Amino acid sequence: MALRSAAAAAPRSLRRLITGTSARTLPIFLQAIHDCEKPTPPNTNAFVSGRLFSSASTSSFIPPPLPPSAQQREQPEPSTNLFVSGLSKRTTTEKLNEAFAKFGEVVHARVVTDRVTGYSKGFGFVKYATLEDAAKGIEGMDGKFLDGWVIFAEYARPRPPPEHNAVPPYGRQ
Repeated sequence: MALRSAAAAAPRSLRRLITGTSARTLPIFLQAIHDCEKPTPPNTNAFVSGRLFSSASTSSFIPPPLPPSAQQREQPEPSTNLFVSGLSKRTTTEKLNEAFAKFGEVVHARVVTDRVTGYSKGFGFVKYATLEDAAKGIEGMDGKFLDGWVIFAEYARPRPPPEHNAVPPYGRQ
């Protein structure tokens, strides 16, 4: 009965499918309607607006294995040169030097700046006179606030050697 009233309200193309005399299409359609009316169990997956959602509490997702380089990031060798990241755009070289000078003799400090704006790019370098001063600088400033931002200090990694096969920039030979 409900099927007949649905057929009357349906568009013409669907009416033919619902009320059609084909012995093959009507049972399939009726089975599909019957399956849609069944309540879904609570721990099943469901499609909502084209996305698959699961109400099951356990997930079968297994993340892909990490590459060896990401599994164990190599720690840089202790050196007198520190890499400082997380700097504010308003941090100057003088402020960086002043903050790290509390922990030892700073030979050189530099905030890397943008060529156009002159603002900090968010990182810089501090060079201490001794390894002990560098270790004290990391211990004293890593995770601390500078100009309202949390900064991170670690031993600087050496720059990799340049490749000889590289194209010279802008016509330099």
